[in-house]
This record gives sequence, structure tokens and C-alpha cells, in this order.
Amino acid sequence: MSDSNFLISNLHSRLLIQAEISIYPMATRTTSASFYIAKAIESIQNTENLRFEINSMGTILESDSIDVINAASKKMMETVHNLGIVRVEVIIKIDSRRDKDLKMEEKIASIKKYIEL
Repeated sequence: MSDSNFLISNLHSRLLIQAEISIYPMATRTTSASFYIAKAIESIQNTENLRFEINSMGTILESDSIDVINAASKKMMETVHNLGIVRVEVIIKIDSRRDKDLKMEEKIASIKKYIEL
């Protein structure tokens, strides 16, 4: 499955904000958190004006609205709580630019052009 299969696109305008969210359910019965993370991601799949891409360390959220990103982050956290996890650690890193309108794929391409293979 290619990375593009994990992109969901509902954006209507530019001047995008990207945020990386990592969710850590605490005190689960196993060391694996993948079930809880999958359910958290499912909870935001149909969010209007939000794109996301999962990676091995977190999920990148992209929108032209910080309110959409905040609401999606809250929904992901609440979803994990609603699965019976009483403590959830959430780390959010936000990149907001007003000088360029770059999508997450364009930011990656900008880095890759400097990598010598």
C-alpha cells in the first residue's frame, strides 16, 4: 500500500497549517498501541477541511484552520479515552506559515531534492 493511500483530502483553500500528533495510551494490557491509534485515526477520517497522513511515529494533520486541527486532536484523544483508557498522553507539534502555501508532500519534496542517493 502506498503512502498516498493514507492521505485524505477535503481541503478547500490554502495557507496550510500542519501538525504532528502522537498519541500514547497509558496502562494498556500490552505494549502495543496500534489498536487505539487506529481507532483514533478512524475518528477523524470524515472531518471536513482536514487531510492526514500516518507515519511510524505519529500522524500529520493538515488544514487551513487551527480550529479544525484542535478539534481533530481532541476527537482522537477522546476516542482513546472512550475505549477505556483512563490516561492518554498527547504530543502535538504545529507548523504554521504565512509566507508559503505548502502541502505536506511539497515540504517532503523540498527536503528530498538535497538528498544524494
